[in-house]
Amino acid sequence: MRYILIPVKDLARAKQRLAPLMTQEERTRLAWAMLENTFAAAAAARNVDRVAVVTLYTPAIELAGKYGMELIAETEQISESVSVDFGSKEAKKRGATAVLRLPIDLPLITSSDIEMILEHDQGKPSVVIVPSRDGAGTNAILRRPPDLFSSHFGPGSLAKHLAEAAALKADCRALELPRVALDIDDPNDVSEFLRSGQNTAVYELLASMNIHQRLRSIKAFEQPGFDETH
Repeated sequence: MRYILIPVKDLARAKQRLAPLMTQEERTRLAWAMLENTFAAAAAARNVDRVAVVTLYTPAIELAGKYGMELIAETEQISESVSVDFGSKEAKKRGATAVLRLPIDLPLITSSDIEMILEHDQGKPSVVIVPSRDGAGTNAILRRPPDLFSSHFGPGSLAKHLAEAAALKADCRALELPRVALDIDDPNDVSEFLRSGQNTAVYELLASMNIHQRLRSIKAFEQPGFDETH
């Protein structure tokens, strides 16, 4: 039985690295729009048995219910890794033999991307990983069994996850999926998204915030020799 697991933290202080570009209210709206996109893509994906959300964030619980997703309720949130490992172990108790963890900040992910990852799932101890755009992070990871090894999300997570798989001699496949590789954490990610995210709800939201102009202002400020008194 295959699960998709989506960890969701409280979005009240989401996306702090975008503070130079957006207010907190805008960052929360952006995070919610990306969450909605991820939920919709996961709900539409084929070849998966169940989708579960691990969270204590009430708005996410309510949205998950509308999609018919399972809830894995947390009592506290310590880190992404702790949430994912807790959720994976709970999913295993519910019968999961493989768990695909997806983050909520992938504005371009589609159900076909998720299906592509699932197609590479092997019927043995195995890992399927989609690296982040910079080649250092882990934007999606499928583990069979769900608790094959502990999570190491954060800086350098890809190398840590690959090392864990190698130590266990598990079959490991890294997939280059551009839409999954693009997450939004900082202004550079926003710039990259704006080049390819047209005709999406997230793009329309950013356009309504006049983000293009804000990005130009930030880039001008960062130019060598810029005099902020002018």
